[in-house]
Amino acid sequence: MGRYKVLVGDDDPAMLRLLSRWLENAGYPTRTVTDGQKVLEATELECPDFVITDWEMPRITGLELCRRLREMVLPHYVYILFLTVKATSEEMIAALDVGANNFLRKPVSQGELLARMRSGSQVLELERRLTLMARTDALTGLLTQRSFYEVLAREWHRSQRHHLPLSCVMVDLDFFKQVNDVHGHPTGDSLLKMAAELLLDNCRAGDSVCRYGGEEFAVLLPETGELDAAAWAERTRQRLAGLRIPTRPQELRVTGSFGVAECRDDMRNSEELVNLADEALLCAKRMGRDRVVSYASVVDATETGLQPSKRQDRIFQDIRARDVMSPLTACLHETNTIDETAQFLLQTGIPSSPVLGADNQLAGFVSEKEIMTALASPQCWHRAVSTVMRTNVIRYEEDTPIRTIYEFLCRVAIHRVVITREGLPTGTISRDSLLRWFRNWVISMGLVPPVPPCPLPCGCSTIGMASGPDRRTLDIVLPGPSVE
Repeated sequence: MGRYKVLVGDDDPAMLRLLSRWLENAGYPTRTVTDGQKVLEATELECPDFVITDWEMPRITGLELCRRLREMVLPHYVYILFLTVKATSEEMIAALDVGANNFLRKPVSQGELLARMRSGSQVLELERRLTLMARTDALTGLLTQRSFYEVLAREWHRSQRHHLPLSCVMVDLDFFKQVNDVHGHPTGDSLLKMAAELLLDNCRAGDSVCRYGGEEFAVLLPETGELDAAAWAERTRQRLAGLRIPTRPQELRVTGSFGVAECRDDMRNSEELVNLADEALLCAKRMGRDRVVSYASVVDATETGLQPSKRQDRIFQDIRARDVMSPLTACLHETNTIDETAQFLLQTGIPSSPVLGADNQLAGFVSEKEIMTALASPQCWHRAVSTVMRTNVIRYEEDTPIRTIYEFLCRVAIHRVVITREGLPTGTISRDSLLRWFRNWVISMGLVPPVPPCPLPCGCSTIGMASGPDRRTLDIVLPGPSVE
């Protein structure tokens, strides 16, 4: 019984001392406060299992205290016991209606108090078991996604109210489907359990870990900034890479990809934190997996590792995304079929395209890879492209400085970003388009000579390269520059 913590609220110091002594001697860790407002504050700081409150107290009455306790979002159920001289049925009904569990009439006897506590402990024990079944994943014992979002909402509000940092880490076990396919689902289940235990072992008491879905996990790190969260993720990644699962004919090794994000001032709700961490995770997977990527490193991209003396700031001066992007002449819609999408990509000669939603806003992105994967199954030809498109799209507004996009593409494995105007895609910028723009800029500045025209009637250009002592020429055919 000693595991249940008790908070006693009463404005009578003698009563507080008496109850505290009885409860402590019976094995209940007990705190005491002198009014209802302090009960609320103490409950929010460290939620007890029992609240014992007097009916009449200064600032907030016991009845109002009970009502407000039931309105609070608490990590677990609290058993409320009233100390009262009230005896009428109307008053007891009023207390039960606002959430009271039991009553203890004054003057209080030790035996009756402890009997009420034992009865309440049985209720709490049953409630804990039911909550555990509803809130945790049956395989790993971690929080479910729904329970995680409840904790996230509570921590997000606390972070906003007290101006505390809050970070989220999304974790994905790399190529987990192959483990199930090659070694069987029992081995996959063992791997999930080991990964869950590793994540829990690396966490503090106040951190929260959930099985987000399949082989993906989410970790909430309160009072932790993005840099510290990324350091935590890197330590965890290294430990995960060291796991060995005994299989035949050899041990199975596993790696994980990690996406890290911190709460930002412009966030409208707690779910946006998970979305940012998920975007960082997507970048980690696109960059080759088995790595940690923080959201700030791929979006803010304020540093590329170039030495200051080597930076050519002139090339970026006053240049915006709209000046470099390849304009979109046509766009796919989420209702287009996979077959129509394949035809579109083949006819236009582009490897990927944004996809518009019902409101003509950017809804996703589809590339040849997704289409090829889908077309491997003949019955998928007539499915909507929305079923295979990627919805986590790296996008920038038209007025974004080109340096920002340049530094992003230098740091990640993503080859192309979408340019939008108020949510509507207007173009794309790829590494190819940046290279072409750089080449045109240096030609326009007279830093290199223009590429000579090709002597053949094809209209392309050639670059002659001298090689070896006999100066044999290697001709490389390139598209002609179109300097604007």
